[in-house]
Amino acid sequence: MTNDKAELATNRGVLDNIGDVTLKGRLGETLDSMIAHHVAAMDADYITAPFMEKTETKQWWQTEFWGKWMHSAVPYLRYHENATLRASIERGIDRIIASQEECGYIGNYPDELRCCEGWDVWGMKYTMLGLLHYHDLARAEGRDSRADEALAACRRLCDYVIAEIGPNGRRGVELWQTGNWTGYASSSILEPVVWLYRRTGDKCYLDFALFIADGMEKPESGPRLIDLALRGISVADRNGHGNTPEKDGGYVGKNNRWKAYEMMSCYQGLVELWEETGRRELLDAAIAAAKDIACEEVNLAGGCASSEAWFHGAHKQHIPYVHLQETCVTTTWMRLCEKLLVVTGDPMWADCIERTFYNAYLGALKPDGSEFAGYTPLSGSRFHGQHHCFMHIDCCNANGPRGFLCFLKKLFRADGEGVVFDFYASALVKAALPDGRMAAFDMYSLYPRSGFVRIVSHFEGRLATRFRVPGWCRKATFRLNGKELPGSGDAAGYFTIERDWRLGDIVEMDFAMPVVAHVAKGHVAFTRGPVLLARDSRFADGDMMEPFRMWTLQDGQEVASFAEVRAPSDDIWMAWSAALPIGQHHANPEGRLESTVFFCDYASAGNEWRRGNFYRTWFPFEHGPWEDL
Repeated sequence: MTNDKAELATNRGVLDNIGDVTLKGRLGETLDSMIAHHVAAMDADYITAPFMEKTETKQWWQTEFWGKWMHSAVPYLRYHENATLRASIERGIDRIIASQEECGYIGNYPDELRCCEGWDVWGMKYTMLGLLHYHDLARAEGRDSRADEALAACRRLCDYVIAEIGPNGRRGVELWQTGNWTGYASSSILEPVVWLYRRTGDKCYLDFALFIADGMEKPESGPRLIDLALRGISVADRNGHGNTPEKDGGYVGKNNRWKAYEMMSCYQGLVELWEETGRRELLDAAIAAAKDIACEEVNLAGGCASSEAWFHGAHKQHIPYVHLQETCVTTTWMRLCEKLLVVTGDPMWADCIERTFYNAYLGALKPDGSEFAGYTPLSGSRFHGQHHCFMHIDCCNANGPRGFLCFLKKLFRADGEGVVFDFYASALVKAALPDGRMAAFDMYSLYPRSGFVRIVSHFEGRLATRFRVPGWCRKATFRLNGKELPGSGDAAGYFTIERDWRLGDIVEMDFAMPVVAHVAKGHVAFTRGPVLLARDSRFADGDMMEPFRMWTLQDGQEVASFAEVRAPSDDIWMAWSAALPIGQHHANPEGRLESTVFFCDYASAGNEWRRGNFYRTWFPFEHGPWEDL
């Protein structure tokens, strides 16, 4: 690999230096628990065992688990050295490379079933990602022979895919024609193909990436990920347009275009390809699709999709839809937003990550960090995920740890203009500047439990420092060394302080966090800052189905009756009491009084993971006989 390519792999590859951020406080404890009890506890022999066999006949997805795990295992090893985790990574890579066939194939499908229906290409995608993560780790540590070994295995695997289903491939089908959901799953191999091109400079991989992108765009009955997005077709409305999805029992259909996880994975690859080619329509299509998802699909918890399918869910979130907020969808949405934040600098993508992280993502994580729920309903109870493919693991448990990286990597970053705080939490942060200096700050905050943030400089010199003002914030105040700065209450975006920083300079900021009511089709929910609020059965404060009285709350209204209270247990992060107009019987004088009930943050709601611990986020209003529902 040339020096230029090596630098590119470091700057735009997987090895973002998250070791330059040390998270503290409750979030730090949560991350440490997840790494110890989940990532480092993974049995590398178990998740690589399927690669030792070639007996997959049910078209399962067993070969995705190792690559997904590597996507988090390598960055977390660089976050904090862990002997157990390092040994598992080394053990896994040895077994994966040893399983490679002479033709280059790595997987568990027999030859007659490869590169066709099912999840074989999807599995090879994740295997390529795992190999490239290890390559970058070994290269960064100066273990060039191990890096070369992993890169060679990845090249041989990609060469196999090209020979089988690339241009004029041996299988006689194009890549987008394999697998389900109009080829979304197979087409998402675009991401590691672009990564491989970056690390090798071999044009054959760029040519293959362009071939994959053509398959996403040109065939009338194919994915159509570019032209439909640029035409403004919502992600939930893309069936038809040249394809004929099955009408009866056709959820898992070869021609359906509504699968959320795989679609977003394809857009991730298109943005990666835009970085290499400058083809603006690739980026524009990804941005258009992501904005549609943010508007039409993402709910107040930052999650999306029912049964992993788009369904205009933002407008239906008050209804208990089945299999809501799959953790794989949640994590992939965060990854796409993170990528768009990097390439566009638009803080709306940080807003999206923040809402998803503090609600749907942390809500899916078991308090001890050991596992992720498969689905997290907006009202109901938390529970364990499924066992997939006759294994004691599932896609969400393998995928879940990747989501925390989206928050951690963008907590504090350097860009061409200086440094940026996109998120707020107690942490020690550092970032290398282009001129070789190291910017460093110490941040203290209970955010989002509190809107107060205190940042102390450990840096001297001229530097532009940008602080994200969250999109939900209606008033922000900034102080430098105790003096309020003008313009602190500006609209959402970035507030910039450019100055000659001194050791000990202190920036303090306050983000106003009133509770806001959200009204939708006869129901109401409440948020405070980026956090969705929920009632929880542990408060034992009455019937959660009791309706709110008519005309008492409006959409967007600030609700002043909420007061922060001490949480009843350490399992609950944030708690509030509220006097609210709950209850019927207007003729009864007591019926017009307000009831005092309690709320917690959505991530804490139901986190005992038992059926008797249930929660609710959307509450019904009374209706009149004149209302057409």
